[in-house]
Amino acid sequence: MNREDYRKAFDELSFSADFQERTADLLQQRARELEKERSNMTISKTKKMAVLIAACIALLAVSVSAAYMWLTPAQVAEEHDQPLLAEAFQGPDAIEINETVESGDFSITLLGLVTGRNLDVLNQDLEKDHTYSVLALRRLDGTPLENETFDFSGYTMTPLVAGCSPAAVNNWTLSAFAQGFAKDGVYYYLLDTQSIEMFADRTVYMAFYEGFAPSNDIFTVAEDGTIAFAEDFAGVQALFTLPLDPAKADRAAADAFVESTGMDGWTNERTAPEGDWDIERHETEDGEEITLRPKGEQ
Repeated sequence: MNREDYRKAFDELSFSADFQERTADLLQQRARELEKERSNMTISKTKKMAVLIAACIALLAVSVSAAYMWLTPAQVAEEHDQPLLAEAFQGPDAIEINETVESGDFSITLLGLVTGRNLDVLNQDLEKDHTYSVLALRRLDGTPLENETFDFSGYTMTPLVAGCSPAAVNNWTLSAFAQGFAKDGVYYYLLDTQSIEMFADRTVYMAFYEGFAPSNDIFTVAEDGTIAFAEDFAGVQALFTLPLDPAKADRAAADAFVESTGMDGWTNERTAPEGDWDIERHETEDGEEITLRPKGEQ
């Protein structure tokens, strides 16, 4: 059974509310029994104890996993009725990340991404590859996130590239399409952008933060081109480095893209955000969808 099959089978299991408590009590009871038997322990019993300990560890691992299991990127795609994308997330080209950052009241986990062509039944850009990324968000205090109350449009999930102005490479210039929904108290982002693999020979980030378009109120760019959140930016924030394959980079295409935006300059001195943006919002049964693109671009 592979990892995806295991997760699907695991998701179908049901646990009673007191499962973890009963498991802990059982382990403590068995530990006391083993303590009484210690004086008469034989080699055979030692082997049995090793097996029991392994079983106990497995039970504890299951109880903990049950409490914190996310949907997989494939399952998130399925929630959006995207079977081709779900299949791609289970394929060899998918990149599993599963890194978590805690910021403010939230735990932010970048689950993974995949790049391909014609994976999205809603995508009309049939001649270009797109990158699809999935992020999970939960509250640290355990309060469930819900579609009706979570401010989806108050947060941004966007790629950034070291050596490129955050104003030139981001959701807006990459014609992003973001979707979100809550399930079992966790909020999931599915982000669709033009392929970011052309930048793969540089450091490529996925940023998540409280706010809107990238500006020098939010980000700073060092002399070597690395990008970080501004020291005085107090909003929710996470910055992940993406493990892209440098062999898939296209430096000429990347440079041409940056130049085409007309926004390749950057200063860390506080200025007004560069550019104007068109934003389309659509309410769906699962939440809100937002399409972002530079003003005037069709």
